[in-house]
Amino acid sequence: MADEPRGTYADAIERLAFAQKGARNAPAYSRWVNRPLGRRFAAVAYVAGLTPDRVTGISACFTFAGIGLLAAGALSPLLGLLVAILLVIGYALDSADGQLARLRGGGSPRGEWLDHVTDAAKNASVHLAVAISWYRSGDADLFGRTSSSLLLVPLAYAVVWSTQFYAKSLTDQLRLQHGGPPAPTTEEGLAQAAPWLGSVITLPNDYGLLCLALGTIGFPAVFTPLYLGLLVASTLFLAASLRRWSRELRGQ
Repeated sequence: MADEPRGTYADAIERLAFAQKGARNAPAYSRWVNRPLGRRFAAVAYVAGLTPDRVTGISACFTFAGIGLLAAGALSPLLGLLVAILLVIGYALDSADGQLARLRGGGSPRGEWLDHVTDAAKNASVHLAVAISWYRSGDADLFGRTSSSLLLVPLAYAVVWSTQFYAKSLTDQLRLQHGGPPAPTTEEGLAQAAPWLGSVITLPNDYGLLCLALGTIGFPAVFTPLYLGLLVASTLFLAASLRRWSRELRGQ
């Protein structure tokens, strides 16, 4: 692949338009912001001759730099902005590696494994970083009151997101093993425009929205209730998803 002419950035962008996942019910930020941004990163990576695994590694560097800064830095509006920028770039690159793999003709089992391992570590550690940050600063402020019990919020969030990620991955694998329809992941889903309502409904469970929310962590009176609200929404989304997945698998 490395010896083949790769063309221009514009050519890669055009080809990537036909190498997208189905968009049906994808959360709004992921669908309308992250995937288009990831497409541009994927085009740059393709022209530069990078492999999907290398893009995954670069994505991890940005993501865990943001998480490390969140855990170790002194809380301030500037820190929140830097954390959000690092996480947003990391998330866009996380989309880019899959798009690059499809552009190159398909990914590998190792590449998919690496992507999922990175995501699993990210989903838990970002919330643990919030807990560490709050513990170090004492800035967990809910409606003008601080309390050490608020440290339970990011711990609960880590459990919810880890459960959501593992349950979804396991459900997809069981569907395939038992002959059920897999989640739409090919350009067949692009034949018709996906309904926008599903994307809006799932927005509170979107990792991209969390990245943006973390940009306000330097303003505890804003961030804490926002973060708590996202936890409640994610918990409700998890409960609904588990019920739906259980009913689907019962019929297989």
